[in-house]
Amino acid sequence: MNTFQKVFDWKTYIFTALAVISFSSFVAVLFGQTIPGIILAFFKIAGEYVVLGAVFIFALAWLLKAKPHNRPKEYSVVPFDVYGKKSKIDGIRTNFKTHDVAWSFMKQYKESYPFYNFALVSDLSKSEKPTIFRYI
Repeated sequence: MNTFQKVFDWKTYIFTALAVISFSSFVAVLFGQTIPGIILAFFKIAGEYVVLGAVFIFALAWLLKAKPHNRPKEYSVVPFDVYGKKSKIDGIRTNFKTHDVAWSFMKQYKESYPFYNFALVSDLSKSEKPTIFRYI
């Protein structure tokens, strides 16, 4: 064997070149397709769960807010004097069946009697004291 064949062993270089090419191809496929594909699939599924969870939380909040509340059957307008004590004004209506009508009368009373404050109250079944809904 001559020195040229010893120095240039073409089989070793070919195998080395093939190993480098196949390894670089493996690394390119691994980092170019496999890992990004796994990560994208994970975030796609995780995003679906986040959206689904948000929908369920919104639906639950909506159901809790939309449930019928125990509304009072009767409302009262209570006048207070300048010192904050309950008082009585002759000639005004104080008992109402609906909230809107009581609120409307309360605003009218406030204009007619500016030195008095008025509270819209009702007796709820779960409380011992009357509940104040509005105060002007």
